[in-house]
Amino acid sequence: MEDQEFPKKCGHTPFKRVISLEDMVDKIRVAVDAREDKQNCLIIARTDARASEGMDKALKRAEAYRKAGADVIFFEAPQTEEEMRRACETIDAPMMANMADGGVTPILPAQVLKDIGYAFAIYPSMTSLVGAAAMEAALVKLKTTGVSADPATPMFDFKEFCGLIGFEEVWAFERKWGGQA
Repeated sequence: MEDQEFPKKCGHTPFKRVISLEDMVDKIRVAVDAREDKQNCLIIARTDARASEGMDKALKRAEAYRKAGADVIFFEAPQTEEEMRRACETIDAPMMANMADGGVTPILPAQVLKDIGYAFAIYPSMTSLVGAAAMEAALVKLKTTGVSADPATPMFDFKEFCGLIGFEEVWAFERKWGGQA
């Protein structure tokens, strides 16, 4: 659950706005009350207030979210390692780190994150950034050579790719239910 106003923006981009502290606390309380299976349903409360309200107010929000019943706190976009340490020291809850490559938060090794006090980390932009770079390199190679296959460019075998994306299951379903031989 997050405290951003609509329309939602990436936590590492400008012009984010947050709802009132009271409204977010109410959202968390409702979710806690509605939750039927506490062991299999975590409530992760995210605050994006660091950018618009500053570190101190964002920390107060995170503490209020924990008191309202959030299981994990996602303190979005701290700008320095010191801010990351301060958040983990201040907030008495499991903390989630967002390692958004190219964002405002320093990218730290997993062991350092653990030492600082983070329970876990996500890497939401890594695969998109790596994928986009690989696609650009392949397209440049195609443009310059006129050929798509190149031993220097990693590429899945088409059959392997079909398996990875689940085509084999789709084809089995179509054979069984679609009258295909």
